[in-house]
Amino acid sequence: MSDVSAQHQTRSQSGFDLSPPDVRQRQALEASLTPDEAQVLLKHGTEAPFCGGLLGNKEDGVYVCRLCGLPLFRSHTKFESGTGWPSFWSPFDEGHVKEVRDLSHGMVRTETRCARCDSHQGHVFPDGPPPTHNRFCINSVSLEFVAADRPLPDKLGRGQPEGQPLKA
Repeated sequence: MSDVSAQHQTRSQSGFDLSPPDVRQRQALEASLTPDEAQVLLKHGTEAPFCGGLLGNKEDGVYVCRLCGLPLFRSHTKFESGTGWPSFWSPFDEGHVKEVRDLSHGMVRTETRCARCDSHQGHVFPDGPPPTHNRFCINSVSLEFVAADRPLPDKLGRGQPEGQPLKA
């Protein structure tokens, strides 16, 4: 028998359970990915610029992690950066996005990952608009958009606030 309280100890400031999926959940989540999604989310790939399905999205809502459903960005923080990838100036909750130093491809960058499932999302750069001056440059295939009037996904069966409409 597993200790449920141990599995649900880590909560973000906005109330979301940040404990990682267990092995069985992780396998089921990964099995639901397309090859392109798996390449980016699990193998730290990058989708081609200007072709992501969420690049031109202007609807009101929330962008969640495609793998585990954790809310990562709100639509009002999205801006047109001209880079070819969806860009945001601030995360949904700072505790939902993990930053990791990335030395790949002969560059020094800061990779962004989902804080719950550790999936690759993109990179953050210090050249965004006020008030943060950050540009979270995120792969469309790493995200899933949830319209403001729709409930958030509860891919791990964690309960509220997941599975509920987002409060303004």
